[in-house]
Amino acid sequence: MKWITRRRIQVNRTATCWLIRRFLDSEAVFLFVPAEDVAKTQVAVGATGFDAPGATYPHRDAQGRCSFAALVHERSSHDLALVEMARIVQAADFLEEVDDHPAARGLLLISRGFPMVTKDDHETANRACFVYDALYASIAETLV
Repeated sequence: MKWITRRRIQVNRTATCWLIRRFLDSEAVFLFVPAEDVAKTQVAVGATGFDAPGATYPHRDAQGRCSFAALVHERSSHDLALVEMARIVQAADFLEEVDDHPAARGLLLISRGFPMVTKDDHETANRACFVYDALYASIAETLV
C-alpha cells in the first residue's frame, strides 16, 4: 500500500512511518511531497495520506489527535505500549503539549535532528526506526 505525507519528516511523521512498517503494513511504500500536494496526490495515486492538510489522517483530527495517535487508537488500541507511545508522540508533535509528558521533550529534540543527519526522508524513516523500536521495547518492558 502507498502512504503519503509532507516532506522533511520529524516527530509524528517519522513515528507514523515506523508504526505503519512495524504494525500495519510491512510492505508500505512512502511518498514524501510538499504539504500542499498531499491531499491531491493521495487521491491521484491511491495512497493514504497522513500529517498534512486534507490527508486521510490530518495533522490534528477531530478528536485532537496527531496521525500517529489516531492510527494507534483506530488499529492497535489493544497494545498498551503503542497507546503510551501515542501520548508521547502527540505531546512532542504538538508543541503546546510538550511538557505534558516527560519523554516528549527528548523525542522532540531527537527528531528535529533527523533531517540534519540523513540525505532524504526515506533514509530518515529507515534510520529513525531504531529510536522507535527502542522506545517501544522500553515501554513494553515497564508494562510487564
